[in-house]
Amino acid sequence: MFSIKKIIISIVLTGLISVQTSFAHFIDSSSDRVKTPLELKMKRIGTIQPRNTKEIESSRITVGCETLDRDHTIWNNYKDYLPPLGVKKIRLQAGWAKCEKVPGVYDWKWLDEVIDFAVANHIEPWLQPSYGNPAYEGGGGINLLNSLMQSEEAYAAWDRWVEALVLRYKDRVSEWEIWNEPDLHGHIDAETTAKLNIRTAVIIKRIQPEAKIAGLAFASNSDKEYLDRFLKVIADAGKLDLFHWISYHSYTMRPEDAYTQKRVLGLRSVIEKYSKNILLRQGENGAPSTYIPTFALSEYYWTEYTQAKYDMRRLLGDLGHDIETSVFTIIDIYYNWGDRAVLNTKGLIQSDITMAAIRPKVAYYAVQNIASIFDNNMELISGFNYSTTNQESMSVYGYQNKATQTPLLALWLDGDDVTNSFETKPVNITVKNMNFKNPVWVDLMTGGIYEIPKSQWSNAGSSCIFNIPLYDSPVLIAEKKFLIR
Repeated sequence: MFSIKKIIISIVLTGLISVQTSFAHFIDSSSDRVKTPLELKMKRIGTIQPRNTKEIESSRITVGCETLDRDHTIWNNYKDYLPPLGVKKIRLQAGWAKCEKVPGVYDWKWLDEVIDFAVANHIEPWLQPSYGNPAYEGGGGINLLNSLMQSEEAYAAWDRWVEALVLRYKDRVSEWEIWNEPDLHGHIDAETTAKLNIRTAVIIKRIQPEAKIAGLAFASNSDKEYLDRFLKVIADAGKLDLFHWISYHSYTMRPEDAYTQKRVLGLRSVIEKYSKNILLRQGENGAPSTYIPTFALSEYYWTEYTQAKYDMRRLLGDLGHDIETSVFTIIDIYYNWGDRAVLNTKGLIQSDITMAAIRPKVAYYAVQNIASIFDNNMELISGFNYSTTNQESMSVYGYQNKATQTPLLALWLDGDDVTNSFETKPVNITVKNMNFKNPVWVDLMTGGIYEIPKSQWSNAGSSCIFNIPLYDSPVLIAEKKFLIR
């Protein structure tokens, strides 16, 4: 009898542990899921309703699921947070060294689990063959720097692995990216990077002609010389048509500083010298939620509020410049390098050195709100224009729903780096060639939807005039019926 009880207790405890590991997530779906000091005189009438990835047909927003290839995060600890987030794409490093620990023997189990879960939940994997393989002589390393192959044997093994990778996943993966941040600290010169990109893209396209490939995965958003040298090699080889995007990583303390001719817009100009068809794609960017001593955007006293503001301003700034975009990353990354360990707190989910998924941060809910609204049914209004009597610097982007032509504005004060302040300033703004019937004011951080009093807005011919509060975090003006049904 004792043994039977012991078995039953063991089964129950095992079940509880399983439930705790797989299903007990701390995603808050209440209307006050995010609390801030924001004070408004407008009446709150609702909250953005998040949409699961199965409810969204497509979008141009990616969330990073990088470093699984080097075991700096644990897939099973956070995977169930992805569908409720609503982001339709995930960026992955395919991990040659993790897939082929013994030369000629491929172990796909870990990557199968990731790809199959994503596809089952209507999430598109964006897969990056990247980093070397020490299993081969001259095979390179597994981390960001000093990882390039150094022998013909290793390059031949790389070719075989890329071929095997594409053959295995061509029915589930249609978007690819080649090698991560080759330009960082001068690791790989532009000409070598271009040749590696061509070599790899040719293999992908031979097996999957319809594949879309992002070249470069540029660590910089300003090194136009490197980009020009890279594209010249590809153009001289007659291989520009292999690439759908040039991807870049864009870290600036003030998000809007990226959109200048010295940076991202300059990259676009370089691309247009060679091709009118290749697009820009922002492949990695995000802010920490705490002080971090190293990595991008380090040595600044970040909080969850400033992280959320930064991530939203970057995502909406990219989309406002018609650039496919990504937020880095889904969960805090633990770089356990033996002699030193560092936690990169750029995750939308809080983690620690155990790599557990502790809870969603404010930024998780902020990105969730953006993902629920900015799907591929939302398009920029061509020729959108506005005017204001205020001296405040602001970002303003005009959208409409493709099917219904329902208008939507995304706007925020952008004159400074993100702050922890929630103080608003009144702004008078006239948006041209856009009319609203029953507009509401939406705070994207909390998801709160507020009535705009009739005294604070009016239509004037083909324009609409608003007197509304703004602060350094994105808000929307949208039709009430678009958000509250």
